[in-house]
Amino acid sequence: MAQIVVRQLEDEVLEAVKTRAVANKRSTEAEVRAILADAVGLSSTTGVQVKQEPGSFRDFVGIAANRRTQDEIDSYVRALRDEWDR
Repeated sequence: MAQIVVRQLEDEVLEAVKTRAVANKRSTEAEVRAILADAVGLSSTTGVQVKQEPGSFRDFVGIAANRRTQDEIDSYVRALRDEWDR
């Protein structure tokens, strides 16, 4: 497998990836692999093309950034968390 180095990555981007990794219960490195696979339309585990509609919360987070503001995403996450706690 190949390796890459990403230079000049903004601190906010890295923090968001770390937060997302924790939410998905995986390492930051594994999260980056999943983000890249999703961004090019491939499944992170099989390399097979997948549809771009959210079927789960993990999928929503992956594509929501392209369609929503951070405030909208935060609000949605809070609503899901509140619903889960009930």
